[in-house]
Amino acid sequence: MDVTDWLAERFEKNRGHLRGVAYRMLGSLAEADDAVQETWLRLSRADVSDVENLDGWLTTVAAHVCLDMLRARSSRHEESLEEEAPKAHVARRQKTDPEQEAILADAVGVALLVVLDRLEPAERLAFVLHDMFAVPFEEIAPIVGRSEAAARQLASRARRRVHGVAQGGPLHSPEQRKIVEGFVQALRAGDFDALVALLDPDVVVRADEAVARPGAPREVHGAENWARGAIAFTRTVRSPFIQPALVDGAVGLILARAGRLFRALLFTFEGGRIARVEIVGDPERLAKLDVKVLEA
Repeated sequence: MDVTDWLAERFEKNRGHLRGVAYRMLGSLAEADDAVQETWLRLSRADVSDVENLDGWLTTVAAHVCLDMLRARSSRHEESLEEEAPKAHVARRQKTDPEQEAILADAVGVALLVVLDRLEPAERLAFVLHDMFAVPFEEIAPIVGRSEAAARQLASRARRRVHGVAQGGPLHSPEQRKIVEGFVQALRAGDFDALVALLDPDVVVRADEAVARPGAPREVHGAENWARGAIAFTRTVRSPFIQPALVDGAVGLILARAGRLFRALLFTFEGGRIARVEIVGDPERLAKLDVKVLEA
């Protein structure tokens, strides 16, 4: 076996791991595949004859690639999720399997991806590599261009932002969490009766201007009316990854595309049911919401 074939074989053995690192860093399967491809290109051009740990070297290179992509994303202030992907990637990204991305998103956790998206690139890298893939800080430090102690602080700060609770403690109860989790299950299954059972018969649902369609009412009354619309929305919207999360300290729902928040549902509970819902879609309002991961 020549050197090229040997490198290709080693790379393929690491592809799943590298894809996992990249997906958690970038929140998008298409972008993760771009990062993995770039890692292979860098490997094919590099002299790795003196590399003792090729697996670790590949992880480091992939992390560098993802960090560059995150910084580029930040520098252009993040294009709208409704915009088309850059032309250079459109053809290949259209081949991305939505079902595969949905499975991966569920496995990683939509809430986690959304929270990670709010971290600074260096914070995100330090947290993902150390807390999810057990990469030591001495290896993370040169990737982010910081000391080992500074890299450790980056991960610690990210950890607090991911798992912390709102000031004054959580505002939710186990019962409310169970209701929201049941709501998600019913929504995903398209179970109209189960959805209605979780809603107050006179539920009031208000949507901000960014959510409501032109000419459509921004307020809906009645469990059956909203349940029909909610089920129809999940069947027609592109890649609706939905998951409970702590939103401003209370149990709510977040909807994401490519690991980025595009809707948040804030609930008010009465008598063991959802009595009022506020749907937030305005980007400025979404950016100000405090979103945390719900611990298992």
